[in-house]
Amino acid sequence: MAQTKRMTVAQALVEFLANQWTVDGDIRERTIPATFGIFGHGNVAGIGQALRQLHVEQPGLMPYHQARNEQAMVHQGVGYARMHRRRATYAAAASVGPGSTNMLTGAALATTNRLPVLLLPSDTFATRVADPVLQQLEQPHDIGLTVNDAFRPLSRFFDRVQRPEQLYSIALAAMRVLTDPAETGAVTIALPEDVQAEVADVPLEFLQPREWRIRRPRPERDALAAAVRAIRAAKRPLIVAGGGVLYSTAEGELRRFVEATGIPAAFTQAGVGGLEWAHPQNVGGVGATGSSAANRLAADADVVIGIGTRYSDFTTASRTAFQNPGVVFVNINVAPFDAVKHGTRVPVVADAREALVELQEALAGFRVEADYAERIAREKEAWDAVTEDALAATDVALPGQPEVIGAVLRASAPDDVLVQAAGSLPGDLHKLWRVRDPLGYHVEYAFSTMGYEIAGGLGVKRGAMADGSDRDVIVMVGDGSYLMLNTELVTAVAEGLKVIVIIVQNHGYASIGHLSETVGVDRFGTQYRPRNPQTLDFQGEQVLPVDLAANARSYGLEVVEVPVEPGASARLEEAIARAKASDRATVIHINTDPLVYAPDGEGWWDVPVAGVSTLESTRRARAEYERQVAAQRPLLGGTGADA
Repeated sequence: MAQTKRMTVAQALVEFLANQWTVDGDIRERTIPATFGIFGHGNVAGIGQALRQLHVEQPGLMPYHQARNEQAMVHQGVGYARMHRRRATYAAAASVGPGSTNMLTGAALATTNRLPVLLLPSDTFATRVADPVLQQLEQPHDIGLTVNDAFRPLSRFFDRVQRPEQLYSIALAAMRVLTDPAETGAVTIALPEDVQAEVADVPLEFLQPREWRIRRPRPERDALAAAVRAIRAAKRPLIVAGGGVLYSTAEGELRRFVEATGIPAAFTQAGVGGLEWAHPQNVGGVGATGSSAANRLAADADVVIGIGTRYSDFTTASRTAFQNPGVVFVNINVAPFDAVKHGTRVPVVADAREALVELQEALAGFRVEADYAERIAREKEAWDAVTEDALAATDVALPGQPEVIGAVLRASAPDDVLVQAAGSLPGDLHKLWRVRDPLGYHVEYAFSTMGYEIAGGLGVKRGAMADGSDRDVIVMVGDGSYLMLNTELVTAVAEGLKVIVIIVQNHGYASIGHLSETVGVDRFGTQYRPRNPQTLDFQGEQVLPVDLAANARSYGLEVVEVPVEPGASARLEEAIARAKASDRATVIHINTDPLVYAPDGEGWWDVPVAGVSTLESTRRARAEYERQVAAQRPLLGGTGADA
């Protein structure tokens, strides 16, 4: 008879999670190294009790961390997961109702970014003995529906433990998805509050250490052969490298591949770091926020080799980036869903690292022609000169964002990690940041979640510390995003997590303000201003008297305010140096001019403009929109059909 241990469902789940291991080649680490939790009537007697008990019985087996917001718990898990290249993440436990639904944004972020996180939302009574309970949603047409069903479309895996016996199959299925590079994302196990506390005779086998090996599939022979034929026939090939390059630890293979073939590499937001910025084959970001070098090469490319990219609209410049009538897409991706995008005839379902190794062997002797190599060098040199000017320090009192980025670059170390997510900063960073370390650039731009930055930065810091690294984490956050979710600064203070947070204050939503102008809406609703009782809008010159530096200081952090005076960017460099020398979390506040933009990278983003309007600004914007949209490449046929 199988040996068992008498435990609650929550106790069994927590101990199970503490014994799960991810194996990736020679690397073996805990899949769930810690759990976040905010406790209430839905989970305090279940998951909360289980974590406390395990902490007393086996300290350190499943560490517990506090957070100030349930959404931020998930963001920290995502930051950690990217830093560990999807091998590990956190679990996040929340109470019934609003506590659990606060994690919905985090779930969407994780799944959109293809990054693993384990969500444990509490649920209402499975027995319905007390019905409705506090915070229970009731739907007359479906009594069994709870707010946790909102996680279904946002999760890569969802199930609800209605009976103790279901825990075993659900937990194992959840771990499979968490550790599968083709399927990973948010994994949700809903836990009714009564079931969490129920007792079961748990098989000891369920609690034993278990290893989950990361799949690294090699390309199929015929698919590889088709890719080789397409590349060998190319005159102007271009690589579009995405996050899959970093998640498969393929940056070394990518470097060797481009050096052997001379093929240039352009990068998505998630792929930045695949080559250091100074490498001759790195032509910068591609698409709507890309460089002119990458976008000019993309426009003429006859073969586009996508490696680990999901081809978002920013990457493809809303299907205007690739203008060659006969362009062929060779899509290498571990996920078949992404490998077949753009109607390609050459999908290669494989791990990025394994595919690059075999491609290089099969392409032995292939190299781009001399005139193309010269063009690559010329385009890169021209763009580097443009960005050098944009990043340079000036003597102005109110620097633009590009100058601020330049100051951060000059003051940071090569292995520092830059964290960002939303607003105008992602676009400027994609163009201007000069990455020097594979994991030195962390911009969450699949969901581009306002409020991610500070919480995600803490997750990145935890991930670095778990690897024994003391690299600094520099979070850049606009005032709009800071106001969305800044309370995890308290978590940094509570746990002594050193992060450097730079608040870039421009008194509004700079990104949407600029976009608003391009669609003819004149920055309406995008500025932080007092409401004018006569015009009933927020368009005045007077800014709100909000003191973000004082807010940060109230949390107990070190705060440095860069004064609005000539040479402000130089003062910013000094402030960063001071923060790097400190062993505490530091917030640096600087005011900027939101009307100073990064250089034009010749990309475009499709945001439809009103087809009819009484506003002259909107009519002008519509005319420009119609000109741009005419260049869009259809999925199949037309001017952009595959050869």
